[in-house]
Order: sequence, then structure tokens, then C-alpha cells
Amino acid sequence: MSIDTATAAKVAKLARIKVDPDDLPALAQEFNTILGFIEQLNAVDVTGVEPMTSVTPQRLKRRDDVVTDGNQQKAILANAPDAREGFFAVPKVME
Repeated sequence: MSIDTATAAKVAKLARIKVDPDDLPALAQEFNTILGFIEQLNAVDVTGVEPMTSVTPQRLKRRDDVVTDGNQQKAILANAPDAREGFFAVPKVME
């Protein structure tokens, strides 16, 4: 598939990118380069290759999913600009 300057202009318009008419041939060439790379990737045989999320096999550490109250109220409220009676105090926004 080859992208011409008219198609590049249409893609730029759809993407809401302002491109000078003098720059359209270069943009079309960039699109063609990208499409060529995608064709190279499609030519690779990946039959039997497992999908992976990382290049190194690793298992995430997990903790027990236990409900707790946190026991950190004072530490959390220590950074609050205004805390009253164990809660964040915020200014009234509506009269």
C-alpha cells in the first residue's frame, strides 16, 4: 500500500494537524516508511510464540487481600492544611 500526498493531506485533516502543502510529500514518505515497517513485521512467522508482557519472565509479588482500617489516620492528616476531629477540613463552597 502506498500513501500519496492527497491521502496524507486527508489523514492530517482527520488528525486535526495543520501541514503546509510543501511538507505533504515528506509526510507521505513518512507514512510509507511506517507502512513498510508494518509489512516487515507482518512477514515474521510467530506461530507457536506465546504472547508476553515483559522481555524478562517475572512474577509479581502478591500480598494477602485483607481488609484493614489502615491505622494511619494521624499520619495521613499530618500533611493536611486543616484537619478537625479526625477529618480533612475544607472550605465551604456553597452558601
